[in-house]
Formats: sequence, C-alpha cells, structure tokens
Amino acid sequence: MAVYSKHPASAPPSPPIREKTGHLMLRGWCILVLFMALSGTAWINAIGELATAVITIAGGILSVILWTVVRPPVQYRRLPWFVVAYVAWATLSLLWSAWPQTTAITLLLLYITTVQALFVGSVLTWRELVRAIASALKWVMALSILFELWVSIFIGQPILPGFVVGKADDPIEYWSRDNLFDGGRLQGIMGNANLLGPVALLAIVVFAIRLASGAPRRVLLWGWMLLSAFLFVRASSATAYLAAAAVAVVLITVLLMRRAERPGARTKFYVAYAVIGVGGALTLWLLRDAVFTALGRSTDLTGRERIWEEVLAHSAERPWTGWGFATPWMTSDPAFDVNVTDHGQAVMQAHNMWIDVSMQLGIIGVVLLALVYFAFVWRSWFFAVDRPRWDLRADRPYSPVTLLPTLVGAILLVQGLAESGPLLLWGWMFVVMFAGKIKQSPHVGVGPAEQTAAIERGDRVEPDPTGDDAPPVLGGPAPSRPRQAGSGA
Repeated sequence: MAVYSKHPASAPPSPPIREKTGHLMLRGWCILVLFMALSGTAWINAIGELATAVITIAGGILSVILWTVVRPPVQYRRLPWFVVAYVAWATLSLLWSAWPQTTAITLLLLYITTVQALFVGSVLTWRELVRAIASALKWVMALSILFELWVSIFIGQPILPGFVVGKADDPIEYWSRDNLFDGGRLQGIMGNANLLGPVALLAIVVFAIRLASGAPRRVLLWGWMLLSAFLFVRASSATAYLAAAAVAVVLITVLLMRRAERPGARTKFYVAYAVIGVGGALTLWLLRDAVFTALGRSTDLTGRERIWEEVLAHSAERPWTGWGFATPWMTSDPAFDVNVTDHGQAVMQAHNMWIDVSMQLGIIGVVLLALVYFAFVWRSWFFAVDRPRWDLRADRPYSPVTLLPTLVGAILLVQGLAESGPLLLWGWMFVVMFAGKIKQSPHVGVGPAEQTAAIERGDRVEPDPTGDDAPPVLGGPAPSRPRQAGSGA
C-alpha cells in the first residue's frame, strides 16, 4: 500500500475545484438577462406589452437584489461616467418634456437596461461573460429557426403577434411571413429582419471568438456558427451586410496591429485603416444607387430619408435641449406628436440613432452620446490591440476575448446609421456592459473583479511559467520567461 512521504516534494493530490451551485445559478440568471435583451421585441410579440413590462421590471429588481447580496468588487471611481452623464441628461429632460408620460416610461426602461448591463459585467469574469453571451445567442438563434419552422410546417401562412393567424393590412405587421421555404426574408422571433440580421452577425462573431479561445465541443460550435450565418443571409438586412464589412475591416486591422513589434510600426496601419474607412464611406455615398440596388433596397434607404427629414424638422424647433427623452417612441401617447408613418404604420424610431437623439435630447444629448461611444471605442480598441501588461513583462500572449468589444462597437456604429437599435435593448446594454467591464477589468483574468469565480472551465487556459501570482492567460502557447535586467536584452 502506497503511503505519502513525511517530506513530500509537493502537495498531496486533491479533488478539482468545482463551481458552487449559487454561482452556477447566478450565471444562469445572467444568461436569461442577456437573452431578454438580445431577443428584443420577441417578448412583446409573444405575451404582450403589459406582461413584458412586468417581467422586465421584476428582472431589474431581482438583479439589484442579487447585486447587493453578491457584492462583487466594484471600483466606483472607474464607472463609465459618460454613460452616467447621458442618463442624467435624459432624466433632466423630464423638466421640459413635451410628452412627460412617454419620457417617464422610457426612462424606466433606460434605467433597467443600464443597471442590468453593469450588473452582468460586474458579477461575471471576461471569459464567463463571453460564454454567457454565447449561450444567450444560442437560444435566440435556435428559437428563431424553430419558430420559422413551426410557422411554415404547422401554420402554413403568415402569423401576427400574439400567435394570431389572420390577414394584415401590410406585411410589415406580420410576426412571421412564412418565408422559410420560399426564399423570402426571415424575421426570427424578433419579428423584424433588420433586428435579426445584426444579432445573427453578433452570434457569428461570438462563436468565432469561442472557437479561437479553444472552447470544447467545437463541432457543435461550428454548427451554431453555420446556423447563425444562415439566418444572417436569410434576414437579408442591408445594414447588417454593411456592418459585416465593417467588422471584417476592423478585425483585419486589429490583427495587423498585433503583429507590429514597435509602436511606430502601427502608423502605416492607422493610415491604411483611415484611407479604407474614409474611402469606403465616400464610395458608398457616391455609388449608393448602385449599391442599394444590388442589395435589393431603394436608393432612399427604404423610405428612411423621408423619415430623417421629418424628424430633423422637428428637432430644429428645439435644437439644444430637444423635446424630451423617448426611446422607443410611444406613439400611443396622445402628447407624442411626432407623426411619422411607413407603409401606413406609425414608426417607433427615427431609423438613425444620432437623429433620434437630436430630436429627443438636442445637441447636448448628441454630444453626450458621442462621448459615450468615443470613450467606448477608444478603450475597446486599445483593449484589443495592446498586449496585456501590468508589470515589466511584455511578451504575454493576446486573448481572443479582447476582440469582442471593438467588433461589437463596429456593428453598433454601422447599425446606428440606419436604425435606432443601439439606443435600447442589447445595443445600449452591450455598450454600457463592455465600457464598464473594460474600466473595471482592463486585463482578462487579472485583478479583483476577475478572481471572484471559483473556477472557469471550457476554454484553453495555459499556465504562467514565470510563477507570477497573476491568474493564467488565455490562449496560445505558453510564453517564455522574460530576460533579467542587465542580461543583454
């Protein structure tokens, strides 16, 4: 019978650390919160506005309770203060709002979304956050294709919100148009192809990052990516196609930046990036007729130019402070007098987040939103291109996880040119969540906010051969020890 030596060279073997049930339940709740944001209008289409409002408010209250119970480490001096300033200005608009009821109700949605974003970012580590987003996206993609299959196989005709089978005055009213087998545009559980397209693109990005991180069950991940690509193509959203092009440009530029050995070597990449960005924007504008015709869209962006003109005319009457916060528009409010219609239906957004904010919060609101996105893009960019470093060691490997915030920024900025989606639901949530997370945890796996979980499984984690106290770094071969000072390095 083997016995341990009285003078062992190492600690005796012990069972692996296992996650506590409470932490597993917390992560499951975060997945549900992310799913609610990503699925968007699916809840309203399925159970109605009142039930959705009750669930949303109850979810926000529960997250606040969990936040106070878990009490994750939060550096309050490193909160995303531009986000706080934007929310504060939106709140102040109650004082002069032309539609106070709409402002009060939509402010509640803004508060809940902001709190949920900060909550999820604070209780999950970076790797857990990406895994949770991937899980939520799997639910959205799976339910979208199953919903379209159910409508096409068992219903056999378009369906209205509330699972009502009937004839609509305009196809825009349908929850699903029964297009799965006839080659038409798919709308998924959101009931809108322009909402499904960007979410499917986000799913492709997240699943690709999971694959690059060495996640297990890779065959299934490839399957999820193919399903997301199928829904992305079938959504046929021109905005999503342009966002995909922007994601490709940003990704290539980041990978080239990472190959630069000296800070000065990045200059040529920045110049090329600026030329491609400016040149692409000018080309798109000058050749917009041909581009949108090729994408099957009208040259006026499917009526968006007319909507922009009407909203801008309304904004000009109160240029500095706007008419009052209203995201989304509540056209059922008699005081809300922005009467813009499309296909005979009252629209609930300006189809451009900058124009939308100019009407609601004026020039001051636009400046604050620009600062929110500038700070987010700035931090997420260097989070992706700079090598992780918190001491003298400068050869730590990059993490695929750091690509996600900057690629999400590319999607939202492009989407914001033709949609107001980045101002609410998953668009606003992801901006706040990543902005706060980068400030709280600027390095993946390092710092108090990254050491709260008992264990993180599912990704390839390489040990740090230097024996540092810092947690292991994700991805890539184990780096070599740095040379000692004075050794001729």
